[in-house]
Amino acid sequence: MSSPRDPDLAAVLDAHKAIAAALPSITVKPLFERCHTALEAPGTPNFRHQPQKIPVCNHITEGLRVTTAASPGLARLADAFGRLAPKLAWQRREGLQAKDPRFVDSHANATLIGHDGLERHNSVRLGVSLLAPGVEYPDHQHPPEEGYLVMSGGDWRQDHGEWFRRDPGGTVHNVPDIWHAMRGGEAPLLALWMLWMGD
Repeated sequence: MSSPRDPDLAAVLDAHKAIAAALPSITVKPLFERCHTALEAPGTPNFRHQPQKIPVCNHITEGLRVTTAASPGLARLADAFGRLAPKLAWQRREGLQAKDPRFVDSHANATLIGHDGLERHNSVRLGVSLLAPGVEYPDHQHPPEEGYLVMSGGDWRQDHGEWFRRDPGGTVHNVPDIWHAMRGGEAPLLALWMLWMGD
């Protein structure tokens, strides 16, 4: 018998699932569907998880304000995420070659579901990225397929190409091992990401 899921985490998942279900037939939609199907059975609670906040987290309020104003579905997601955010272990991403000296203190990631999240799960890793306005998260790559649901807007780049804009409610699909980067705009960038870790 699986343990009950944190109610605020469950609310974020429900809001994300509703937004994903309403997407047109774009390449990221099957990934989101696969992840949500796998997450119907909760993973195991991570009792070692300890909340942690770092200074860049002060931008969360503004990011959620932008998200809330975008649509009723995103307002529901923003409300749920606002309750969950203080429970997360926000951390800097180490080891990236950043051109922008502000990057170190102007970004944070947190895992909601995954080995270092609130809940451990074998097939899906769910997390969030936060960037201060105008700050670039440098090019990086990873084997798992990834889908972003953009909460507060920002710019993305793939394969060292041109930057493209994604507004609140937009999506980004990163196929395995593609180089990708992102940056905040006038507002902080806040985006949820899902990685498929299963077979």
